[in-house]
Amino acid sequence: MNKSIFLISALLFASFEVLAGTPVPDYKAEQLAEHTYVITGPTERPNPENLGFMNNPAILMGNSSVIIIDPGSSLESGRMVLRQLKKMTNKPVTLVFNTHVHGDHWLGNQAIREEYPDAKFYAHPEMIRKAKESEAEAWVKRMSDLTDGATEGTRAVIPENELKDGDTVKISGLTVKVHIMPAVHSYTDAMFEIVEDSVMFTGDNVTYKRVARFDDGTFRGTIKMADKLIADDFNHYVPGHGPSGDKKIIESFRNYVVTLYDTVKELYEEGLSDFEMKDQVVAKLSDYQQWPGFEDEIGRHISLAILEAEKASFE
Repeated sequence: MNKSIFLISALLFASFEVLAGTPVPDYKAEQLAEHTYVITGPTERPNPENLGFMNNPAILMGNSSVIIIDPGSSLESGRMVLRQLKKMTNKPVTLVFNTHVHGDHWLGNQAIREEYPDAKFYAHPEMIRKAKESEAEAWVKRMSDLTDGATEGTRAVIPENELKDGDTVKISGLTVKVHIMPAVHSYTDAMFEIVEDSVMFTGDNVTYKRVARFDDGTFRGTIKMADKLIADDFNHYVPGHGPSGDKKIIESFRNYVVTLYDTVKELYEEGLSDFEMKDQVVAKLSDYQQWPGFEDEIGRHISLAILEAEKASFE
């Protein structure tokens, strides 16, 4: 009997071990402005080496509490963010904002919920709907598959509170203004302005030194968004992936999108197929060929731009 109990206990322990994720090493939270700290993640796609952590979580330090934006891709990413927070303060996390439905940005919510069960989570209504529908579980599986199981143990904590364009949330001496534009990166995107610091968190509406995905968005909507961000002229911009900076990072990203879309549209109107035009498009984007994701995405970007240009011709 004792041997049976021991065997069952060992099997249960082994099961828990299998379900445990790999701890993400510490990445320093760098101060960007008076209240704003950013943890800049690697720019590569999720993989076993980066353990799935590759976005830019933010810590917003209020007078008596803390706001988190996009705590990362897994339970362990979220725990890493909290470790950096606790190096700076014992103030509790009371609010969490998620920029869009792609799980590499928000599956770290689980760590916040476990540590601060009273914290409130906010996102675009479509992000909440799509996450509940199927995207949450799909992203949990995707992150585990891409990292060879490094994110195991992660479960989806979906935001409960919906945001709309122009919403303003004031708490602990901080003002967060919500900016939503349609048809940009994913149709679920919310950007967050930290008014006191003149900081804009773009989510994946903008990436820098890393090529973005456009499977769920539009090029023309992205260009309109970039034009608005440049005109707003914030002191700091934090992209979804890649280093933060001034509006030059928005201009660089916009240039990629405009060059790609305009070149594809022109060549498509000349009758070239995606395969036939690829070399010409790549040549026009020489400044971006070293960005992570370029080789993986450029063929898909050309095909998507053709579809969008074709649709635009009927409008």
